[in-house]
Amino acid sequence: MRLRHLLTAVACVCATVLAQADEGMWMLGNMDRNTRRAMKDLGLELSPRQLYDPEHPSLKDAVVSFGGFCSGVVVSTEGLVLTNHHCGFSSIRQLSTVDHDYLTDGFLAPDYADELPCPDLFVRFLVKQENVTRRVLSVVRPDMDETERSLAVDSVMWAIEREVRDKDSTVVGAVDAYYGGNEFWLSVYRDYTDVRLVFAPPSSVGKFGRENDNWEWPRHTGDFSVFRIYAGKDNMPAPYSADNVPYHPAYVAPVSLEGYTEGSFCMTLGYPGNTERYLSSFGIEERVAGSNQAQIDVRGVKQGIWQRAMEANDTIRLMYASKYDESSNYWKNSIGMNRAIRRLQVVEKKQALEKELRRWIEQTPRERRQLSGLLDTLQANYRARRATNRAEAYFEEVFFNGPELIQMALNILNFDFEAEHEAVVANMEKIVEQYANLNPQLDKQVFAALLDVYRSKVDSVYWPDLYHVIDSAYAGNTKAYVDQLYARTQLVTPRGLQRFLARDTTYHIYEDPAVTLGIDLLTKLFEMHFDMFLPSREIGRGERLLNAAVRRMYSDRRFYPDANSTMRLSFGTVCGYEPYDGAVYNYFTTSRGILEKVREHPGDLSYAVQPELLRLLESRQFGPYADSDGEMKVCFISNNDITGGNSGSAMFDARGRLLGLAFDGNWEAMSSDVLYEPRLQRTIGVDIRYVLFIIGKYGGATRLIKEMGVEGD
Repeated sequence: MRLRHLLTAVACVCATVLAQADEGMWMLGNMDRNTRRAMKDLGLELSPRQLYDPEHPSLKDAVVSFGGFCSGVVVSTEGLVLTNHHCGFSSIRQLSTVDHDYLTDGFLAPDYADELPCPDLFVRFLVKQENVTRRVLSVVRPDMDETERSLAVDSVMWAIEREVRDKDSTVVGAVDAYYGGNEFWLSVYRDYTDVRLVFAPPSSVGKFGRENDNWEWPRHTGDFSVFRIYAGKDNMPAPYSADNVPYHPAYVAPVSLEGYTEGSFCMTLGYPGNTERYLSSFGIEERVAGSNQAQIDVRGVKQGIWQRAMEANDTIRLMYASKYDESSNYWKNSIGMNRAIRRLQVVEKKQALEKELRRWIEQTPRERRQLSGLLDTLQANYRARRATNRAEAYFEEVFFNGPELIQMALNILNFDFEAEHEAVVANMEKIVEQYANLNPQLDKQVFAALLDVYRSKVDSVYWPDLYHVIDSAYAGNTKAYVDQLYARTQLVTPRGLQRFLARDTTYHIYEDPAVTLGIDLLTKLFEMHFDMFLPSREIGRGERLLNAAVRRMYSDRRFYPDANSTMRLSFGTVCGYEPYDGAVYNYFTTSRGILEKVREHPGDLSYAVQPELLRLLESRQFGPYADSDGEMKVCFISNNDITGGNSGSAMFDARGRLLGLAFDGNWEAMSSDVLYEPRLQRTIGVDIRYVLFIIGKYGGATRLIKEMGVEGD
């Protein structure tokens, strides 16, 4: 009895580690009775079959993985898809020119024929999920080390995926690991690759507040864009063709104009990318000092150089807009995560859980025989790779996420002429696109600056040989080294690419200085990987065993698996929060906040809005999109769970009607990828009524409003 009471007490202290009613990224096909009951208790009116049914149309058939990096929702019988503006940003930029700047001005296709094809973009529908754990783990033997186990498991996962493809060529099978590799599920998808841009608001709407407001609440960003899925005449996936027709979905998400109140049920459905909620305290400490800090230090320098050039030149702005957007998003995320981990004492909370786990293991004979020393061994292995892991994080940020010359050199070096024709063409187009969006002079500035960052942040034992060259041949002058590299390589302009693709016998790819540098860098990275191989292997095993042990220790509780880019549902309520003493945040914002921010920040491009939109907002001609109080709601928050990849997720009410699109988390809970904080964590969404207002009232796209089944005016 004493042990039971002790566990109950610790469970209360460590409650944020475990599932709450509004915490979790639940698998639709694997929700237990208690989870379903919790959703009903909060107000859900739909049955489990209405949410997920692999045999009949259900809500899951209206939700897509958008491009493999975001989420989206189908809102018309003609395949219209809503997602975030920042999710469509790269495609919008790719379609823009200085003369047709869809980023600045927005875009509207007057008719189907005017909708713009988006190269490389696809949407993915989930067909079904199936638990294949027993089959996958049937090949695992107790005497296997982690490498042998991984190879055996991978072979079965590959075989299952191949069986799906052989049975039906229109679908893709993907087996993913859950609970740290303790369970495995097969997801079957159908991908559509003909996706076209239909409507994009101007960036003054879609990115209102820009970096200033990113990850912040209150928010006034109309973060949405509109695309359409096209298919063959049989409604099945087909490559882009002028003969393709709009896709007819199995299920269309109904749009609600009723809105919400404080406490209204709200659920999100999408494809969250990656969380590590079960990660040990040692792993969290490593992430803070390693990958997070490297992103903070390196990307801040790179983005500063890009931003100055973008502000001075519109051509460069279009070339680098999506690259800057992606880089800065994760840069600020890392800043916020490290800050929140310290402020919310996340490591200390994990340590408290681990302390109780140690006690439970020692007091449980079966666990003691199997897991005695688990945490000590895990800590020792993290300590063994600490320095190299940190150096590797900086190495990858500086050399492989930094200068684009190195990226292009390695892409060209790895080009496979023997691949299938479609793959060859696609890879070639990607490289050509890279060249089209490269400014060599700007790239040189980035390279030189990042070389200095690496030198200042990383111990010399991890320096690649190029630093010896800089010091011996260039008297330590980094800029001089970079200047000569770009002057000598053939790959800084399309001319070198043309010689390579034409198989020019006078051009020896392995003698190009950019390629030889790339090979040297890969060799150094391999050395780092090799140095960490044994501790990394044991860390993988230790984290897997830790995950399973925590679930056994709290066997009476519900556990959801970490996000892994598969479809998940999160549920909760619309609600405000108190970020710190004396501050109370409401659960919604209105158009008045847009006007206030514009007035308060004159001349600031982050808050610059087209005069015609300002006049429209000032007129308060909101029509059917106004709330019951006459205000135009712009954004709202709920205590739903969110992480990267959730962007564009549908936010549904209790009847499965669309309330808005999730697009961000909040600054105070940026540590949520490793620990959910129920008091603070919120999901920020754009109100669907503001989306419709911008499309119909501002954009004049009444045909799209009607297509979504909304009675607008």
